[in-house]
Amino acid sequence: MYRHKIVLSLAAVAALVAALPLLPTRAHFNRGNAIPQASSREAFIAAPGRVEAVSEEIRVSSELSGRLKSVLVEEADHIRRGQIVAQIENDDYIARVAGAQAALAEREAELQRTINGARTQERHASRASLKAAEAILENSRREAERRRNLAEHQMVSRDEAERYERAYQVALAEYERAQEEFSLVTADPREEDRRKAEAGVASARAQLQEARAYLEKTHIRSPLDGVVLRKFRHAGESVSTQFDSPIVTLADDSRLRVRLDVDETDVAKLRLGQPAFVTAEAYGSQRFTGQVIRIGRILGRKNVRTDEPTEHVDTKILETLVELDRGQKLPLGLRVDSYVRVGGPE
Repeated sequence: MYRHKIVLSLAAVAALVAALPLLPTRAHFNRGNAIPQASSREAFIAAPGRVEAVSEEIRVSSELSGRLKSVLVEEADHIRRGQIVAQIENDDYIARVAGAQAALAEREAELQRTINGARTQERHASRASLKAAEAILENSRREAERRRNLAEHQMVSRDEAERYERAYQVALAEYERAQEEFSLVTADPREEDRRKAEAGVASARAQLQEARAYLEKTHIRSPLDGVVLRKFRHAGESVSTQFDSPIVTLADDSRLRVRLDVDETDVAKLRLGQPAFVTAEAYGSQRFTGQVIRIGRILGRKNVRTDEPTEHVDTKILETLVELDRGQKLPLGLRVDSYVRVGGPE
């Protein structure tokens, strides 16, 4: 009789050991929620996971060092792409833009003056000077000629004739100068002068664009539509490009994902597009459905800890992403129990 009881006990232990593979994988990840029952038609991979946004967490910082003039958002605010989230004190950058605008206006005026040439008044003045020089030249020529004839008849001295000849040469030189000035004033602009003036305008315009770009960088804008997760800086605090100093962190929560830690013993069962769902202790038996969209290519250490005292922390895992169906809302960072269907009807 005693031997018969021992045989029955050994048979019960053997049956229990044989039934262990039929149990869901890593059931200890579930913290009170019902685990889907495995059957010949349907099987699941169970894995811990953490909820994250489709964009993951974006750290927004400043491209310039300075003191924050204002931070215009608070945690949990929903913001739009391009919306200003913070502003750096920028009086000096505004002054740079004003100076660059003035320099550009000056260069543009120089170019226009080069293209237009002399003003009408300058042209008239130059023409009048040329006519006056012409009249003086003609008068000097006549006087010099008359004195030359008188000197030949010995009616005036040779010195006097030479003096009038020199006056004529001076008048001739003045006339040629006036003529050259008139030609310069009325001539079309030279190609090299025009190009030089155009280059000055282009340089001034580039400096203005640079000044405006720096001014724009004093307005820190959101790179996406999303929600403010954390606010790290406040008005009056300094930010620097020399070290990591994010002002806020953002995330696009329009779609949610769950990053799973799939045990290395289950990686061969994973396929893209496999249906999945997650549960969380805070939501009872409610299921949040989705599908596998990404499977990692390298094993690593666990990312999600379950706080179970019996958990093995040295197990290798493969990161897998499940994208939840639209319209399902869960807090970002929430730890969940995840189940990926690896068998059964589609």
